[in-house]
Amino acid sequence: MGVISWNACISPANIFIAVFLILSNMPCEAQLSPTFYDYTCPTALSIIRKAVRTAVSRERRMAASLIRLHFHDCFVQGCDASILLDDSSSIQSEKNAPNNLNSVRGYEVIYNIKSKVESMCPGVVSCADIVAVAARDSSVAVSGPTWEVKLGRRDSTTSGLSQAATNLPGFTDSLNKLITLFGSKGLTARDMVALSGSHTIGQARCLTFRDRIYTNGTDIDAGFATTRRRRCPIQNGNGDANLAPLELVTPNSFDNNYFKNLIQKKGLLQSDQVLFSGGSTDAIVNEYSKSPKTFRSDFASAMVKMGDIEPLTGSAGVIRKFCNVIN
Repeated sequence: MGVISWNACISPANIFIAVFLILSNMPCEAQLSPTFYDYTCPTALSIIRKAVRTAVSRERRMAASLIRLHFHDCFVQGCDASILLDDSSSIQSEKNAPNNLNSVRGYEVIYNIKSKVESMCPGVVSCADIVAVAARDSSVAVSGPTWEVKLGRRDSTTSGLSQAATNLPGFTDSLNKLITLFGSKGLTARDMVALSGSHTIGQARCLTFRDRIYTNGTDIDAGFATTRRRRCPIQNGNGDANLAPLELVTPNSFDNNYFKNLIQKKGLLQSDQVLFSGGSTDAIVNEYSKSPKTFRSDFASAMVKMGDIEPLTGSAGVIRKFCNVIN
């Protein structure tokens, strides 16, 4: 019987088969890319940008709402547009979570954008990507930073109502709780402080800051508390929906005055003021208060990282035709 040489076994065909078998048994994970729609829907980004500009020009507060919508989406089962789903026989909507109900806004803007994009490129662009791009374009619309949005997310077919109660930060959370929560999403304490800086725009309801302005003692500027009490009565249920700007000086412009306010003990929410209250993030707040350039850069980087939280890609998820219902 003849001896078969080892070199004869290592033929190009055998190598190809071996490599194929190895790769076929490896998990396949599609990558997000800023150019994902360049050929399949080249007008998508311009459609989103124009619609966001229109919405923000009608109501300046909408910029903050759309940024927050992206944040609340990503923190509950990833950036998958699950927050947009309405209640149905199979869905318990995240919209009804305590931190979302009567608070998160901007749904109609996203639905409108989706309709416009669908008319140009049916079944191509996900609701999750629209939410991510709208957040970036909202920042730009109020003179905030821009960043490159990675695309290719797909939409979930499930909702995470039960997760929303534990995965979203609360307005009375302690610094340690916030750091732990953001850390569980792959975000650092510095990312958390930078993202909190989005509170340089937008407004909050009286019920979210009532306890702070009436019972917080030495951790709040007395004059600031007095001013905020004028439209936020002490009695629960009285004026709960009355609004106050999250940032006192330039509430409609994206800048670093939010951090200057914290140093002066003028943070509206308790979860804002804990960022500068003798804890580990004081130095970051100080840095951002002195360097708007650093804040803008860090905010943009943190938004990119947040957009990477557990996206559905490849064959996972779907492309919803209407963002509020499953196909």
